[in-house]
Amino acid sequence: MPAPMPIPTEYRHSHTPLEDAQGFAIALLTSATGIIFLSSLGFITGQTAGLALIIAYATGWSFGTVFFLVNLPFYAFAWKRLGAEFTLKSFFCVAALSVMVDYLPLGLQFETLNPILGTTIFGVLTGYGLLGVFRHKGSLGGLGVIALLIQDRTGFRAGYVQLIVDAVLFTVAFFLFDSRAIAYSLYGALILNGVIAFNHRRDRYIAD
Repeated sequence: MPAPMPIPTEYRHSHTPLEDAQGFAIALLTSATGIIFLSSLGFITGQTAGLALIIAYATGWSFGTVFFLVNLPFYAFAWKRLGAEFTLKSFFCVAALSVMVDYLPLGLQFETLNPILGTTIFGVLTGYGLLGVFRHKGSLGGLGVIALLIQDRTGFRAGYVQLIVDAVLFTVAFFLFDSRAIAYSLYGALILNGVIAFNHRRDRYIAD
């Protein structure tokens, strides 16, 4: 999203490779921990992560394997739409997150986890993790680029495409999970999207 006002050139700077590395490390650890909270409760979320969780619950496959596989078509669109740097960084982030979510539970398990607390922690941690990934020119995959391509070719707003995808995911989930799990899942998605909506602003964060 473009900044609402010009950014002074003298304040702009690029991230160094070391800054990218530490930024991604922190962001991916934060995101993975949030997803572990959510998956430990058996809940879902929107977008590609939500699709991966539904498939993982239904098939018994690990979230990491499914998440990595469902994101493979994304890279072809991302390369064309957003370039090589963004695509390669996103591939690395998705692969790293897939491994972390599968293996972090070996040292992170819960005897008791309140659903409200767990989904709140998921939304906050994963939301801020996504912000960190965005700010270092990467992503955790997803349907956002495809939504942008649809917008470019048809004029149909990308945000509406993503809302439709989430509506379909939660509709499918309604037939697979009880209404209580869906309600908590929607709450967690609301927290996550709120964190991004309030904090993802280029007029306040101006590094490249």
